Amino acid sequence: MRASTYAPGRGRTAPDSSFGRRDPLLTERATHSTQLVREFFHYARLPIGLADAQASLIAKWMLVGFVHGVMNTDNMTISGESIDFGPCAFIDAHHPSAVFSSIDQLGRYAYGNQPHIALWNLARLAETLLPLVAADADTTGAVESVTEVLHQFLPRYEQHWLDGMRAKLGLRTALPDDRALVDDLLARMTDAALDHTGTFRALARVLRGSEPPPEPLLAWMGRWRARLAVEGSDDTSTAAAIDRVNPLYIARNHLVEAALATATDGDLTTLHELVELLRHPFDESPGRDRYALPIEMMRAASTVGAGSVTAAIERLDALLTEAMDDISLRPGRSDAGRVMNGH
Repeated sequence: MRASTYAPGRGRTAPDSSFGRRDPLLTERATHSTQLVREFFHYARLPIGLADAQASLIAKWMLVGFVHGVMNTDNMTISGESIDFGPCAFIDAHHPSAVFSSIDQLGRYAYGNQPHIALWNLARLAETLLPLVAADADTTGAVESVTEVLHQFLPRYEQHWLDGMRAKLGLRTALPDDRALVDDLLARMTDAALDHTGTFRALARVLRGSEPPPEPLLAWMGRWRARLAVEGSDDTSTAAAIDRVNPLYIARNHLVEAALATATDGDLTTLHELVELLRHPFDESPGRDRYALPIEMMRAASTVGAGSVTAAIERLDALLTEAMDDISLRPGRSDAGRVMNGH
């Protein structure tokens, strides 16, 4: 998030064109008595749209267990799009402190910290916009105006995120106790190191009766089923709704690394299979169950002669063994977090 330094007579062209592309409404000019008043209202509303765009984006990351890696201010866009990834990854075992960067020893960009880092970045952008928002040389009023907008960010994020979590759980309505239900689920997932992606897809299979509930979630399941009963939803339609919003296949680190390893050896089979699955992440592909598993479960499911996937995993294990001497691992980091890419 970079903005031009403002000085009288210059510095407005870049913000005008950039924000106009983000939201045409931002370029509207109501009829006011002076140009100064027109510009004040134009630029004062900029942070509102930006804050909501970032809140929506980060909520989507969190819902699918995505970690950007290095959320510096220059790695975020005013358009609310994902760019310039660091050592990014999707988490396997759910944990708020999951990191994937060898230099992020303090967890600044950890999975659970991403909403707060986004707010910090927005605050830095807001500082550069103060001269554009201010009605005169005194920026006191502008600081208060922009601060008020920044204070809205986390509530906006929470709303986007909670709406998304309701959808992931097959809930169609909003009730006050939903946040507690979600928090309890995530706490149990963390304590039991349950796979983030796989756990939500498993809920649909439980409703269909095709597999038993995960043991760590047995007590929580009762509360969830009671909440579904409030809506009067049948299990079949709820399971279908859960599958529509929870991906089965994601670009897990070990899959990406395995595809790259075999591709480097001249075999593009695993790469092509992975790309094809990621084009339709919600649709189950028969015979490709391994692509939906975290690395430990994938190893357990693999058998001798199981094809290119097994060979890729074996090659990946060898590469990781060679690299371990150069990697400083944080305690408790998931297996996926051990795949470092030089950052």
